[in-house]
Amino acid sequence: MNHKEGHPEFLAHHFAEPEQQHESAKFGMWVFLLTEILLFGGLFLAYTVFRSWNPDMFYNAHLALDRTLGAVNTVVLITSSLTMALAIRSIQLNRKKHSMYFLIATLVFAAVFLVIKYFEYSHKIHLGQLPGKYYTYTGIEGNNPHIFFGIYFAMTGLHGVHVIAGMIIISWILIRASRNHFSHEYYTPMEMTGLYWHLVDLIWIFLFPLFYLIG
Repeated sequence: MNHKEGHPEFLAHHFAEPEQQHESAKFGMWVFLLTEILLFGGLFLAYTVFRSWNPDMFYNAHLALDRTLGAVNTVVLITSSLTMALAIRSIQLNRKKHSMYFLIATLVFAAVFLVIKYFEYSHKIHLGQLPGKYYTYTGIEGNNPHIFFGIYFAMTGLHGVHVIAGMIIISWILIRASRNHFSHEYYTPMEMTGLYWHLVDLIWIFLFPLFYLIG
């Protein structure tokens, strides 16, 4: 990092010291993550209400989901959280190449997650296991199984959008890392990206049992 009159290049002019900038960024990220939790919280509430009204239907409908694919995706996302954490740890130790390798690994795991989800979605679309009036499947007992799939697609779809957003941000961080923008002195954007990615992982850890392991 270049310094000018004792002022680090990465330090914004409105901060007195790097620690203040880092703590401000972390506080801002936690506020943002709180809004994300509130967003998903409304959907979790909807899930709870509709499941309490239709327990048998939810049980029967969840049998149409592929537990194996759901479990594989869970392992994939947990592993991606590990590689993201290792990327941050590597840059803290000034191991820039290692950090980039772990960022690439995180992107690969995220892509695997989306590919598996694509196959899951394609299968359900083919069978007609869709929300609302688009539901045409006849193999599930109980009233209005389209409600289950409506909530399923809403929650997993929104989560998928967050995965894609995370991949875009991680790609941006990877490009900046390749240009030597980060070091053991400054890695705040990478750390904030890691916090976001861990939230994406955590949300899926809740979604997996709620949809795939009802029984």
